[in-house]
Amino acid sequence: MYEDVKMPEGMNPEVLEHLMAPKNYGKIEDPSGVGVAMDEQTGEYVIFYIQTDGEIIEDLKFATNGCQDTVVVGSMFSAMVKGDNIQNGKKALAKMELKLGGLTPKQRVCTDMVLEAFVASLINREHLLNGENEEMHIIKMKESCEVEENE
Repeated sequence: MYEDVKMPEGMNPEVLEHLMAPKNYGKIEDPSGVGVAMDEQTGEYVIFYIQTDGEIIEDLKFATNGCQDTVVVGSMFSAMVKGDNIQNGKKALAKMELKLGGLTPKQRVCTDMVLEAFVASLINREHLLNGENEEMHIIKMKESCEVEENE
């Protein structure tokens, strides 16, 4: 699709595709679970909405006010787990870092925020299935996106 685009050195073509046309960005009405990961220092957040049928992730969408790295990771991760079962979705968390390759400290925090928002959506889903009244589950990030790049 982006054959005529000159790839920046070291950039994976899949990353460029997700940057130019993010997948699964948006909101699901009446989801099975909603999770938020928040960087309180910067105010950045990622929200994951999941819709499940039993143990199958039928649909999931994400939204963020974060940087392009956050959008790319959200797009790649959501495309990876959509249509799969929850257990494989949990296993995909570990696979993301390998797929992305070397990450700067800032990119690592962005990645962690996406993955934590997905985990929070699963926690919210479990709480709702257990009869708890929780609008969304929020995880506050320990690390901030405001990290020095030379760390």
